[in-house]
Amino acid sequence: MKFSFFLLILTVATGLAGCASSLSGDTYSRSEARTVQQVEYGVIEQLRPVNIEGTKTPVGKGAGALIGGIAGSSIGHDTTSHVMAVIGAVAGGLAGAAIEEGVTRTSGVEITVRLDNGRTVALVQALSPNERFAVGERVRLIRSGQNARVAH
Repeated sequence: MKFSFFLLILTVATGLAGCASSLSGDTYSRSEARTVQQVEYGVIEQLRPVNIEGTKTPVGKGAGALIGGIAGSSIGHDTTSHVMAVIGAVAGGLAGAAIEEGVTRTSGVEITVRLDNGRTVALVQALSPNERFAVGERVRLIRSGQNARVAH
């Protein structure tokens, strides 16, 4: 029982990590591929490290409630196991939501760019291991619909 419970928790945690989408500047969604994007040029004026909160979907809460309910129902007999299943489901739901948010939380950078047209914009994106920025550096601001990214 303990091994199968551990295996269930591991499977759910792995699934939650796999659901997280990348917010870095070098990752494009499937719908952005092969679409025309607007490009503007500018110079980085300021960089500031930020935290990008994790996702808060029903998946984490639901998976946690399921695991907590199963675990709680294995405690006691009859009425006690029913009560413990409810308590386990509620606690598991809260824990699952917190785990999902923590697993999908990431570090980011707020990039303030003075565009060549004189406008100043700020954009937050996840840190990418392939791309480092510096104040005074010339960059591209790439826009596609509501999405934008800063790139070299």
